[in-house]
Amino acid sequence: MDASTADPGHGAGEYAQECRVAVRAAEDAGALLRSRFHGAFRVDAKGADGDVVTELDLLAEELLTRRLAGRFPADRIRAEEGGGRPGAPGARRTWLVDPLDGSNNVVIGLPAYVVGVALCVDDEPVLGVVHDPVAGHTWRAVRGAGAYGPAGRLRAPARPLRAARPVLGWTQGHGVPAGDPVARALKDALEAGAGRVLQLWAPLLTWSLLARGLIDGFVGHRAEEIDLPAGLLLATEAGLEVRTLDGGPFSARTGRPEAARSYVAARPEALPYLLDLVARASAG
Repeated sequence: MDASTADPGHGAGEYAQECRVAVRAAEDAGALLRSRFHGAFRVDAKGADGDVVTELDLLAEELLTRRLAGRFPADRIRAEEGGGRPGAPGARRTWLVDPLDGSNNVVIGLPAYVVGVALCVDDEPVLGVVHDPVAGHTWRAVRGAGAYGPAGRLRAPARPLRAARPVLGWTQGHGVPAGDPVARALKDALEAGAGRVLQLWAPLLTWSLLARGLIDGFVGHRAEEIDLPAGLLLATEAGLEVRTLDGGPFSARTGRPEAARSYVAARPEALPYLLDLVARASAG
């Protein structure tokens, strides 16, 4: 087990039990994915936008939803591949499950994928877990209680921008059409002002890089909702800032329209530079 999860409820306050269950479920799902990664598995098209769903997504999702529903039967569960549970009438708590963030990577044999689980209360994220089966590492965050990983508490490092310009992450939702002018302008602006722009096809993996201080910023355009709360909570509890593209406050509430899920996330000292790059895209 990852050193950070020997007691995954540590520091989680009123959500200690939920944290323990979510971490262990995510790690078990990760073990399943890792054991099947090099074998044969079914792959199906998902929608008309080039996305895919694999047999591994479905197996991991079933494990996660069964585990969460067994421990918290009154809670609602929303899962990426549709295998959720309705919960009790009027349930205020909703689990968001992304059983395999990085399905397209797995299909081509690229070992860059994670498992994500979040708990929202009244649509506000309160718990987020990201497990990397390849590295065997788990990161977790609880609202107001900090973010933790294998080396202990995560804190965004305070340092000036890299001399060779920042390293940034980029993501866009699957529903963003090819040639979308906003996406194209944003990516062009980031490429012009960054040392490197990473598009990993696994947003939760990018959020973990940001929370650990391995990259300087992360920009999302109409991001997917199912994996946003866990990553966002991990970053903000590590001391990073998240804003809308025009620099305003970003709401972490679920159930908001796709257009409201565009963001700029960065270390505080890197945020002005990144917002300036985004503003140039809008001006162009």
